[in-house]
Amino acid sequence: MSSSITLAETAGFCFGVNRAIELVNSLLDDGKKVCTLGPIIHNEQVVQQLAGRGVVIAETPEEVPPDHVLVIRSHGVPLEVFRELKQRNLVIQDATCPFVSKIHSIVTNASQKGDIILIAGNSEHPEVLGIKSRCSNAAYTFRDDTELSELLKNHPYLKEKSVSVVAQTTFNTEIWKKCLEILKKDCTNATLFDTICSATQSRQQEAAELSEKCDLMIVIGGTNSSNTAKLLHICSGHCRSVLIQTAADLTSDEVKNARHIGVTAGASTPADIIRDVLSRMEEIRNTAG
Repeated sequence: MSSSITLAETAGFCFGVNRAIELVNSLLDDGKKVCTLGPIIHNEQVVQQLAGRGVVIAETPEEVPPDHVLVIRSHGVPLEVFRELKQRNLVIQDATCPFVSKIHSIVTNASQKGDIILIAGNSEHPEVLGIKSRCSNAAYTFRDDTELSELLKNHPYLKEKSVSVVAQTTFNTEIWKKCLEILKKDCTNATLFDTICSATQSRQQEAAELSEKCDLMIVIGGTNSSNTAKLLHICSGHCRSVLIQTAADLTSDEVKNARHIGVTAGASTPADIIRDVLSRMEEIRNTAG
């Protein structure tokens, strides 16, 4: 019954993730022992593959083996963690995404000038924790326009203060637009930095446009991936949308019963998993009926 399967052009690894994975593999190819602080990316399959090559995951600086090269993942780490790693005289390779490093510079400079920092993002996400740690002045986080309105209501003095506003690189672009409207209206002294990375913006826009034309969207990515969750949320606003990690998670009936299927994938989803999903979907279609 299904007549089309369309893969989003921007599906899969983003620049920062690809850079981090290539760095780890390059070190392994050179015979180095490698450790990452937390999983290198939010994708179980990739993490398992690297574990198979001997990559060790440390949750704290104390757990890093002294004879290993430590790779800092693309999310970055809080400033105090980075300082502790340096104090331990570890060999460090920093794979923090340049887009994230740019935000670190923005909030460091702005807070040193006395600005209060507002961060659009998930306060518990590693990237946001790293950003907030670079703020030497007061800093607040908000997840969406509703939380921003509440924040301004509960802290009315923010409307009069010098404020700088940044966004998590994977923040939802549509929600960001709503937040900007509130900030421009209520915080006339705010300096606004659009720090959502271009790849995230393209991926989200394409997912929205594709899902409008489909009756089923397959979103491939890790269940703990922030940017993948945002893709699922966006697609769900237009059609039935399902999150899967691998081809094994596909439901045959769902694929058979859909006429136009769109496929997108989070920034931590490798190309081989996307290929496997597309191949499995074609198999299901060919055996239908």
